[in-house]
Amino acid sequence: MERTPDQPSMRRRSVLGAGVVLVAAVPTLATLATPASASAATSDSGTKTDIIVGAGQTYVVTSTTRVHSLTIAPGGIITAPAGYSLTMTIDGVEKGGLLTTTGGTDTRIAPGTYRGGIVLTVAQANPVAWAGVSKALTLPFRQALYIDAVGVVTSKSVQASVRGGRVTHQRANDIHITSTGQVFDGVYVAGGTYTLKRPSIALTGDGRCDFVGYGAAIVGTGSTTRLVVDGATISNQGVVRTGVVATNGSNVIVKNSQITTLNGVLPTDYKPTVDTSYMESAPWMLSISGNVRATNLLGTNSKATYINSAITSEAWGVLSTDSGSGCQLTAINSVVTNLSQDGYGTYAIGNAVEKLLGTEFNVGTYATINTGGAVYYGDSTPEAVAKLNADLDLGLTDEELAAIQEQPTVINSRRFGVMWHGAGSVDISGGTIINSRQTTFLDKGQQVTITVNGDQGAQLNPGNGIIFQLMENDDPGPVTVDGVTLNTGVYHEPTGEPAKLASFDVTAVHSSDATATFTDINLQGDFCNAIRGGTATAAGPGGPANPGGTNMVLTFDNSKVEGVITAAASKHHVSTISSANYEQLGEVTNTPQKVINNGVIVFLNSDSQWTVTGTSYQSKLVIATDAAVTAQPGRTLSMTVDGTARTITPGTTYTGAIVLTIH
Repeated sequence: MERTPDQPSMRRRSVLGAGVVLVAAVPTLATLATPASASAATSDSGTKTDIIVGAGQTYVVTSTTRVHSLTIAPGGIITAPAGYSLTMTIDGVEKGGLLTTTGGTDTRIAPGTYRGGIVLTVAQANPVAWAGVSKALTLPFRQALYIDAVGVVTSKSVQASVRGGRVTHQRANDIHITSTGQVFDGVYVAGGTYTLKRPSIALTGDGRCDFVGYGAAIVGTGSTTRLVVDGATISNQGVVRTGVVATNGSNVIVKNSQITTLNGVLPTDYKPTVDTSYMESAPWMLSISGNVRATNLLGTNSKATYINSAITSEAWGVLSTDSGSGCQLTAINSVVTNLSQDGYGTYAIGNAVEKLLGTEFNVGTYATINTGGAVYYGDSTPEAVAKLNADLDLGLTDEELAAIQEQPTVINSRRFGVMWHGAGSVDISGGTIINSRQTTFLDKGQQVTITVNGDQGAQLNPGNGIIFQLMENDDPGPVTVDGVTLNTGVYHEPTGEPAKLASFDVTAVHSSDATATFTDINLQGDFCNAIRGGTATAAGPGGPANPGGTNMVLTFDNSKVEGVITAAASKHHVSTISSANYEQLGEVTNTPQKVINNGVIVFLNSDSQWTVTGTSYQSKLVIATDAAVTAQPGRTLSMTVDGTARTITPGTTYTGAIVLTIH
């Protein structure tokens, strides 16, 4: 077992059939190197009892030591030698750790007077690199347990912060880790196979970087890491004090656990940014708020799976993927919750694949934000779960598999269903139900693929009556101020009618279009394409522009739809949106109007019926021989194509300026 020459080894005891148990006891006392400028009282036996560090003084602790009291005056520093970290615990609780500057990475024990069972742990440094955007960082991790391919590395672990339970090189059972200082991690696993059984971890105080888990309860990192967390209780509160982080190709499996993260208070001099070298709060430009995500999945080909677990974040995000590629995020029979009015259930980026089976979402703003991922909502059927068990190396036993009851995914959102601010896909099947107070699918000018199969009872229930909204991206983006990227952009509503793009064909299906296919389902709601297109009349200063057109392509197979399917002009409720009224992003009213750069192409395939409820403008309508376009009972429907009245006839394709009108 690894340890430094000047750090005493831990006491060991043998356990029959269990190997070595690492006892969470304080190592023997070691000598302190005491500068003349500071003082340390010594008992008759030679043990240090009190340390006093005055203003402007530096006290270097060379090895792990117990003292009765510690006093650090403002401006005083107590530290470890270069290459080591210093952590204070009092009665087994990490305390006093404080980031030295906002946006910095280093910590010191905060000034103050501390008494009790104080242990000053000198541990070998664990520097973790993060590339960031504007600046590469080296983050000096401190953690209760450091685990590698061999097992627990005592020289990198703060043993005094692990209370109770039983720790071996293969697993830790029933341990308790508590921190009230900043950026102290619970368990850091960097290689090998390890199991955490019923850990209880409570971290209060700020983290610093959730892109690597600096300040997280549990981190799994590295392509050789397989970490199983079973029966955990994680309760964190603080800025980016994440619950679970999986990164750098690791496979993290969380089951039968409760993870809760609550917001902290951002430093008064923190400036909101999307620069990942400094980012510690949600980008308000996504119409969300908050400063902690419950989980994060990062790196290349990393995997995180949550089974029979309750994962909660006050705001921002619950199950996030970020800064990586090829990651796989899975939730099976779990409950995903935002406690506040803001936040998302999952975030999909970097070709991430997210499979969400039998999971309940109770979210503030979105079930999912998609910017480059493939998202699947479905039922936790035995076949689907068994396949994931094999594909993801979950290690579920036959007994565990049998205990997973088949159930549908149910989404309850206080605002939207799925939002895109980058290309991506969503697949909905089984008995999935999406209940949203507002639009089900909110596409902000992106190439998207939506597939909904209702043959097992899937439902889309938008409270505002809009199933699919395609609109301009209203994210104003960050602004560079004195060389620093800040979230101070302002969205301005574009004015005037967009210019017609002669080169864009509103009757053709392009690879860049937004497409949706609905099979074996009954739908009630509207479909609106409000893309403007045309650089000359795009959004004003601070607002994004869509230089090209985008068609909405809808296919209905053996389905019924009742509503308006139309090109439209959308208008926000307010003309200017900043951080002060960020919740207005995505909030638009549609006015049906002629197609300009926003074609609406509808395929009514076999056994499908569209009941038109209001004036609809389209560019192409294809009606199968056994499909129908009708009006509601008591009303009549007429159609013109390029201004000429046409009879609506099954088996016919109509192309041009199509207008359907209810009388």
